[in-house]
Amino acid sequence: MKMKNIDIIAEPNPPHFVGDGFRVHNFIPSVPRMDMKSMDPFIILDYNSKFVFPPTDKPKGVGVHPHKGFETVTIAYKGKIEHHDSSGGGGVIDEGGVQWMTAGNGVLHKEFHEKEWSKTGGEFQMVQLWVNLPKKDKSTPAKYQGISYDMINRVELPENAGIIEVIAGEYQGTKGAATTFTPIHLMNAKLVKNGKARFNFPANYTTIILAIEGEIKINGKEVLPTDHLALMARDGEHFEIEAMEKSIVLILSGEPIKEPIAAHGPFVMNTRDELIEAFNDFNEGKFGFLE
Repeated sequence: MKMKNIDIIAEPNPPHFVGDGFRVHNFIPSVPRMDMKSMDPFIILDYNSKFVFPPTDKPKGVGVHPHKGFETVTIAYKGKIEHHDSSGGGGVIDEGGVQWMTAGNGVLHKEFHEKEWSKTGGEFQMVQLWVNLPKKDKSTPAKYQGISYDMINRVELPENAGIIEVIAGEYQGTKGAATTFTPIHLMNAKLVKNGKARFNFPANYTTIILAIEGEIKINGKEVLPTDHLALMARDGEHFEIEAMEKSIVLILSGEPIKEPIAAHGPFVMNTRDELIEAFNDFNEGKFGFLE
């Protein structure tokens, strides 16, 4: 079994606001060589590094907008996020929880800082990931998976090195609570200083490491600073991370779908004609209604 080496280490791009509630650094697709096709099945990765929002009586966020043809995955590290969609899905995700929305055949949704949290404000940190759907599943009905922190399965690492929180896929036989349409592994490694964790994914999978908190060392060599991302090469199966200080590390690995991608704004389809159809469906009100 060969070691999986680092292909790219990317520093965070300058932040921009999505709505007025999410101050994000976009890694996918804005980092060179990390376009939607290359990062298949991951098509967008926005990272809201730690940012303090002042108290407000009017929650900040993003108003009603459509999606079709993929899934959005939101992980809350600091703060609370509230979601509602036209399929009836929604809820509040507390710190450590996950919102997994399947847009599928089309949905309207909105997401804001949770109302009571907004009144006090504070430190906010999250990741939003867009996961593509294969052609055969782009017409699936919209659905929502709310995964609270206490629903996430954990694996204790040897020598009290820390824990792995398995959101999707599996780690050493422990499976995540989220269901996926294609093979996706999504997990947080929470490590003590000098704690180590080993991972093993198929060589052809797209594999990403994002340092949420603390610096880490990959394969005993290269350092990944806080808020930086490492894209792993497709040259092997296993790699190791070591925390140089107390750390939280997001690990992503997914099997490429290998289908054409036609994307425009909130719609991700396979062809231009399908994009036109998606816009027509939206304009004709086929995505439902949401205030």
